[in-house]
Amino acid sequence: MFKTLINAFKVKDLRKKILITLGLLILFRVGCALVCPGFILSGDNNIFDRISNQTNGTTFFSLMNLLSGDALSNCSILALGVSPYITASIVIQLLTVAIPALERLSKQGEDGRRKIQFYTRIAALVLALAQAIGIVVSFKSCINANLGMPTWVVGAGIVLMLTAGGMFTVWLGEKITQVGIGNGMSLLIFVGILSSATNGISNAAKTITGSNLEGLWMIIIYLVALVLIFGLIVFIDSSERRVGVKYAKQIKGRKMYGGQDTFIPIKLNASGVMPIIFATSLITLPQLVMSIFWPESSAYYWYQTYMGTSSWAYIVILAVLIFAFAFFYAQITFDTEDISRRLQQQGGFIPGIRPGKTTAEYLNRISKRITLFGAVFLAFIALIPSLAFKAVNDYTFVTLVNAFSTTGLMIIVSVALEFDKGLEAQMLMRNYKGFLN
Repeated sequence: MFKTLINAFKVKDLRKKILITLGLLILFRVGCALVCPGFILSGDNNIFDRISNQTNGTTFFSLMNLLSGDALSNCSILALGVSPYITASIVIQLLTVAIPALERLSKQGEDGRRKIQFYTRIAALVLALAQAIGIVVSFKSCINANLGMPTWVVGAGIVLMLTAGGMFTVWLGEKITQVGIGNGMSLLIFVGILSSATNGISNAAKTITGSNLEGLWMIIIYLVALVLIFGLIVFIDSSERRVGVKYAKQIKGRKMYGGQDTFIPIKLNASGVMPIIFATSLITLPQLVMSIFWPESSAYYWYQTYMGTSSWAYIVILAVLIFAFAFFYAQITFDTEDISRRLQQQGGFIPGIRPGKTTAEYLNRISKRITLFGAVFLAFIALIPSLAFKAVNDYTFVTLVNAFSTTGLMIIVSVALEFDKGLEAQMLMRNYKGFLN
């Protein structure tokens, strides 16, 4: 990857795109450092301490804080990050499968994708407004009432600023995609997670003193485990099952077409980190709803206590949801009937398998087996922090686990590989242009 980056910097056009991308990412991090006015920033009931306490673990706020690079715990105007857009994209993608009108729209080329993108922005705006209201209601006791205005007016102003910050983040991500390199939203998440990890590791390092070397050994053990988990994620991400395909020879006029051998790649973890995000979002959704409408109810406190990251109920439900979403997402992304139909139309066949329905059943059977192993891997990776919380009750260790969550690890690996492939594609395209010219 570093070799690809060095070679890309030697090309003027790519160097310009890389610098634009870095500039917009720096702008995002500067925005994350700007504190949203209207909250109590110092004293006994300040917003920083309240948010920091609630973002310790896997809750709705902790996930949002991770994706925004600690912008939520810093009470930034960009505290929402890309969370509303990611959730909106997931919802629209699921509705595209369920609603025939949206499915037809997705197959209408560039114009259809532009309309779906518009609907995604509208959904992101609605979700950003809902999440901003959730933050204000959850931390209403931290609103500064000494500004000469009613509390509800200050709260409404905070909601508007947070919503505007969320949509500005969406604009930044789309701008990076248009004029930079790679997927803008993914890169914003990538930078945010790295920032959160850096803060977590630095906080853990501060607990180390001359007489307390246990924290140092804990950091060393954790970093070694981190490298091993990174290697495992990269290995699984690049693993695939290749199903051989042959194309029949066709003679048209004086030319012969086909007769070549290729394969259908079925990735071991084709769904990536999406099932973990789906499952975590679904578990934390009740907490968001209750924090908005019933913040003082006993049900809200019960949910925080018994559905926390260290509870067995959370571990079991998360594993079940990951399995369910992994199979569901595999059915969406790998349509065996469509692949079988296109193979038959192009004169292709799998050796030993009849074209048509039999090929679809064969591919579906392989896809389910591959998805099972992928789902086991995702559940194992997702449950590492929860099992670690139950096994070790050490502040330094908990801080380190929060620094690099498994969701963050998989996102970092996926985005890094995607960025590397994007650079290679840009360089390859430039070489083709030079050859043709």
